[in-house]
Amino acid sequence: MRLISAGFVTVQVIGFALILPVRMIAAPDPEPTLVLTSSAFENGGTVPLRYTCSGHNTSPALEWTGVPDRTRSLALILDDPDAPMGTFVHWVVYNLSPAAKGLPEGVSASATVADGEEGVNGDSSSGYTGPCPPPGKPHHYHFRLYALDQKLELKSGAAARQVEAAIKGHVVGSAELVGVFKR
Repeated sequence: MRLISAGFVTVQVIGFALILPVRMIAAPDPEPTLVLTSSAFENGGTVPLRYTCSGHNTSPALEWTGVPDRTRSLALILDDPDAPMGTFVHWVVYNLSPAAKGLPEGVSASATVADGEEGVNGDSSSGYTGPCPPPGKPHHYHFRLYALDQKLELKSGAAARQVEAAIKGHVVGSAELVGVFKR
């Protein structure tokens, strides 16, 4: 908690000056800023081959800090807005514990992960599916982490659009990590 003191205030009222004491005011500490990182690549950097369809198709390790105090669950959506047929969803995870500090490399395609649930990706399967653009221009892969003020009332296997609809009005913090990959 920060204390803010204005000391004394001088007020001039029609020719008279009054000196009034001002009380100490407790200002709330600012909310932490949610930050999402990976030990596998930097924001805006190239996603290593092992995390793509050209490699082992394994999910990269993700870490986060600055989860706001009001957080009751976390959700993660990975998508590729550069996909030829429109945005392609590569991974959906929701109802993660607010105490979680990240996800390890190689999260399995099980229905429950780190006290959370995995949704379906653009291939209509559960779990992570790595970057796999057609040959040519690089694609941008957006890992978006949302801190929510409630746990989502969704069954395991929800699609990204269902998670996005459920989080509306409940986001208390968000962070993004972008990786780039081309074949």
